[in-house]
Amino acid sequence: MIQSVKLSKLVLSDINVRKKRGDVVESFAASIAANGVLQNLIVTPLKKPRGHFGIVAGASRYLGMMLLVERGEINADDYDVPVKLMTGADTQLSEVSLVENFQRENMTPADECRGFHLILSQGGDVDALAKRFGVTRRFVEGRLRLATLAEPIFEALASGKITLDLAKAYASTESHERQLLVWNSYGTSSYQSADTIRRVIANESMKSTDPVARLVGADAYTAAGGVVDRDLFSDSGDRWTNPEIAQTLAAALMEAEAKRIGEERGLAWVRPIASSSTWEAARALHRVALPTLPMSETEGLRVVEIEARLDALEQEMADEDIEEDAFKALDQEDDTLRAELQRLLQRPSVLPPELAPRVGVFLTLSHDGAMVIDDTYYSETPLRVTMVEPEEGGEGEADGDETGDDADTERQGSSGSTFRIEEGNGGSVSGKSADTDPDTAAPGGKALSQVLLDQLSVQRRDVLGAALIANPGLALDYMLFVMVDERSGHHGSSGTSIRAPRPQDPLLGNNVPGSRARDYLAEVHDGLDASWLGSSEKVTRFEAFRGLSDEAKSTWLAWTVATSLEAKDGYTTRQNALQNRLATILEVDVASWWRPTSENFFDRVSKGALLSLLDEVGGPALSGRHASQKKTEISGSCQKLFAGEAIVETEIKEAALAWVPSAMRFNDVAAAPDDDEGEGEDDLTSLIGDADDDEAADALNIGPDDGEDADAGDIELGDEQPGSVEHENDDGVNDALIAAE
Repeated sequence: MIQSVKLSKLVLSDINVRKKRGDVVESFAASIAANGVLQNLIVTPLKKPRGHFGIVAGASRYLGMMLLVERGEINADDYDVPVKLMTGADTQLSEVSLVENFQRENMTPADECRGFHLILSQGGDVDALAKRFGVTRRFVEGRLRLATLAEPIFEALASGKITLDLAKAYASTESHERQLLVWNSYGTSSYQSADTIRRVIANESMKSTDPVARLVGADAYTAAGGVVDRDLFSDSGDRWTNPEIAQTLAAALMEAEAKRIGEERGLAWVRPIASSSTWEAARALHRVALPTLPMSETEGLRVVEIEARLDALEQEMADEDIEEDAFKALDQEDDTLRAELQRLLQRPSVLPPELAPRVGVFLTLSHDGAMVIDDTYYSETPLRVTMVEPEEGGEGEADGDETGDDADTERQGSSGSTFRIEEGNGGSVSGKSADTDPDTAAPGGKALSQVLLDQLSVQRRDVLGAALIANPGLALDYMLFVMVDERSGHHGSSGTSIRAPRPQDPLLGNNVPGSRARDYLAEVHDGLDASWLGSSEKVTRFEAFRGLSDEAKSTWLAWTVATSLEAKDGYTTRQNALQNRLATILEVDVASWWRPTSENFFDRVSKGALLSLLDEVGGPALSGRHASQKKTEISGSCQKLFAGEAIVETEIKEAALAWVPSAMRFNDVAAAPDDDEGEGEDDLTSLIGDADDDEAADALNIGPDDGEDADAGDIELGDEQPGSVEHENDDGVNDALIAAE
């Protein structure tokens, strides 16, 4: 039965299972102040103090009422609270508290959004609503924004397919078009995150804190038709959804200011850039170092006077008998004189009036949106300005009376100083410089601008490329030469991006045990035709390389490619699929090139792994024979067995000679082409001519020399090779070996 109890008769009880109240107390206080207590509390009578009741469920509502008491909005002695009285053991009452809290179902964010939207649609006020529910105005506005999400996104929120954070990310813009554009790309994908969604939505907008936005101002932007998206769910600031409007307005402001400054200073140009950095814009220009204003005779005499006085002060201050007050006075004078000397020695730069029409500056934008003139001057051609000492009796005037555009190399500045302006690589403006590169000069001898030179360089490159396409033989010579020339230790530009650098191995070469394959690669290198390497000139080496036979070029190609292979893909442990396919085409038998030894394998795994391996190749009899031995003894026995040197049954010897660990196998899982006749041979055959397989092998010098018997490890290109031997349980043994490392 529900009855009323005065608020002053209620106290918190330890029986209540909910201890953490969070931020709900303020909300309850606001709700109770507006609507009263809508749901009764559950209480139990207390023995002490008599007449009081302990709160079993409803502590947050109680704390909300006490907050109103503290604020003076209600009186605890007069305020009636609806309660349901329950009695029983503490355990029973705790269970009631648990059930009351456990079965309570909080409103979902979607329900909150619908509720706020419904109240306000019937004439409610945002501020009043926020006050009644004890939340901020921004919280209410955020729920209203969520309530107006594009329908598919709101339904996903309501059904729990997306989180509240994701919904807030989509609601960072009011535009349904932009919301749906991103939603259709990401939807409920598991790869999406709130940060990703917010970043994608923001890509086509501009922050209100962007320097361009600050320069233009929100009023001018909205007056021009721009739309502001308020971000109610983060502190990153509002976003402008029409950045092109802001950029157009900013460009007009900066261009007008640039024109004013250019006319005021008489400069050739003032270029506005909406950035605080001029690095990119100035890349194709030449920085002009301005001369500094020389000292006047009076200033020079003052410098001499100060330096003399500083020397005297140093001697006076070195006197150990000097009074403290006198020392302080001398020290202060010393500081003052040094500051004056520094000002005199730091000479200001001078822009000669005759130089102004040939140079320009950048008008930049600071982070707070202010337009700032960069104090560095640039020109489109190299310029050097130097001060000229006037000759005796010349009063600083240059000889002669030439008046042509390029005639006056020495001119008197407005300050009375005479300057010489030189163009290009030190040549004066009066004529073509002797140091000017004729390949970079325009008609008349002046140097071309760097931008034009770069454009012409690209176009010249394209002309050469178009011509080279018609001569694939020369292109092949060029490609091979560039790759092998760099590998041979010659550096310097070869005019192409083609490279065949040595692979980036995961460890140094001296940390890798030797193998037959590595020795063979070294032998092939020693047999290469190196006659073309004699000259120090790249062009001479190229012509000598072109003169090599097709067989010699082919061998260089094969060796360069063979020694360019990467050991693994970056920092991963996975194999490279294309390398595995090459191994299948070549029918590589790893066991014929590499055998496990104590150094490279057996000493590196556990005793258990070695016994498992012996059991695999020879059965329990072989592994049991070594079970009582030490690991070093087993390792030595394995080295002999897997090298074919142990006296064992034929089938055990064959299995041991064929075995390699999984990490040494080429695990090709790609499907072979239907018609694989001549697979992998066409390109090589076209390189060395229409030769059969044996001739190709001879051309590449791969395999044993003529007249010698090939042993099991020799590989001849074009000859059939036995495939690697597979065993049913090899993977299990190899997994054990790898796990033991």
